[in-house]
Amino acid sequence: MQSFTVVLDACVLVPVTATDTLLRLAEREMYRPVWSERILEEAKRAIARLHPELSAEQIEYRFGCMNKAFEDASVSGWESLEGSIVLPDENDRHVVACALVAGADAIVTNNIRDFPDKTLAPLSIEVIRLDDFLLDIFDLAPEEFAAVIREQVNDAMHPPLSRTDVLSNLAAAGAPETAAELRPFL
Repeated sequence: MQSFTVVLDACVLVPVTATDTLLRLAEREMYRPVWSERILEEAKRAIARLHPELSAEQIEYRFGCMNKAFEDASVSGWESLEGSIVLPDENDRHVVACALVAGADAIVTNNIRDFPDKTLAPLSIEVIRLDDFLLDIFDLAPEEFAAVIREQVNDAMHPPLSRTDVLSNLAAAGAPETAAELRPFL
């Protein structure tokens, strides 16, 4: 499934538990994540706004680790396509341009209304809510997905997280159905 390439929109990269889950699944080659520097900049600004207690260095460190762990995830050269894309919110055109340049199969976002099917279907790009994307992966590999959650719990130190915490955080990040499906496996 590694060849299934997905643009992770900024909104799914803001909640740390959701991002951790997504990237751990990618490490297990359940899909290939991609993003652009502009997507990461949006996520950084949102994190700084939501978590003023975090320093710019802490936020930069998080995204630097992502780029280091997924060296082929950062997409460039999308800028010339941005102006030709028509979306309800012009500020989201860069996400579609990134998907086109990356040859992505899908965009994972919680803002699906900003990416209408009439625009993306002709481009062969699917727009998937975070919850639906995670459910698809869960359906393909429930035990492996549960192992990812157990790994997250075991690795969480600052602060420590229980299985309930991780599932609650996933639900709050936009994946309540995934959290409910995972519960019996943990």
